[in-house]
Amino acid sequence: MEILRFLVGGGANTAFSLAIYWLLLAPLGYAAAYTVGFVAGIVSGFAINTFFVFRTTWSWRKLFAFPLVHAVNYACGLFVVWLCVQWLGVDARVAPVIAIAVTLPLNFLLSRRLIRGRSAD
Repeated sequence: MEILRFLVGGGANTAFSLAIYWLLLAPLGYAAAYTVGFVAGIVSGFAINTFFVFRTTWSWRKLFAFPLVHAVNYACGLFVVWLCVQWLGVDARVAPVIAIAVTLPLNFLLSRRLIRGRSAD
């Protein structure tokens, strides 16, 4: 059930992040638009993961650690976007979707570990 909630919550959060990316793509370019969308997704993702997915209480420590944990996810995702656009010729509007698919398992594991703690194992 937790994985299903992660997929549903993540789907909503992904739609939110992608909407921001697509709105900012033309004025900012793919790297900056991806960054802004990613940061917005971190904030909303923390709330979704804490209250809906893992159903636990939030804390300031977790809130401030959440972006640090997702720095790994960001770096992997931006690399996939760059690789898709620069080397594979994928449309910049589609590249983040590929990045999401590639980084999804990492995102689940890191989020669960942070929000639920060691009991996530």
